[in-house]
Amino acid sequence: MQDFLDPTTLIFLIIAVVVLFRLRSVLGTRTGEERPPYQQQDKNDKENAPDSESAREKDAGNVIDLGRRENNNSRPQLDAQKRRLKTEAEIERIAGERTNVAKGLQELADLDRDFSPKQFLDGAISAYEMIVVAFAQGDKKTLKMLLDRSIYDEFEQAINAREAEGQTNQFTFVGFKNVEIVDVEFEGKDALVTVDYRAQVVSAVRDKSGEVIEGDLEAIVDIADEWTFARPIKSRDPNWKLVRTDQLD
Repeated sequence: MQDFLDPTTLIFLIIAVVVLFRLRSVLGTRTGEERPPYQQQDKNDKENAPDSESAREKDAGNVIDLGRRENNNSRPQLDAQKRRLKTEAEIERIAGERTNVAKGLQELADLDRDFSPKQFLDGAISAYEMIVVAFAQGDKKTLKMLLDRSIYDEFEQAINAREAEGQTNQFTFVGFKNVEIVDVEFEGKDALVTVDYRAQVVSAVRDKSGEVIEGDLEAIVDIADEWTFARPIKSRDPNWKLVRTDQLD
């Protein structure tokens, strides 16, 4: 017993008592009747809440105004106006002084709000190169995707006749000198847009022996075509198909 109450042990006991007393004074004891934390917070919020209209107005000055709800409703109108101005600028740039083309493009844009004159012309330029190259290579699969059935049949017959004779077409597309929309028409539910192409190519046809029988592999020649593309105005399919071709002098 005497060993248990040596000076070192007594010092540690005193320290433990002091620590427990301090913890009790800081943390307190639970009696079972404590107010839940959120109730105490609610009481503090109510005591600190503004009780007048002027106070609420004062607090409103610390809020970032994101706009009234009715401003959000005006967004479609702003988008429609922006789209209209963009389309008008494209028509003016593409049609130039050709008032009949400008009128037709504007009517088409009014009927189909997704129509973009610039996108159409860009697509028509890409389609021309794809079609003439596919025809030269005998690529019927590509032609079938881009051509109306009647036009495809004509192209297919020409390819079949060339193959039957053992002929091959060596063809290089050089580029465009000019491309422009020259007419816009409406037939029933379809819109028809005619494009004038002025291009340069290198083309020659060889017979089955490899002899050049048409064209010149060393000469760049100018070609001029007028192609008409069609598409149902209300169709969800955005693709246009070639429905008529005319070779110009």
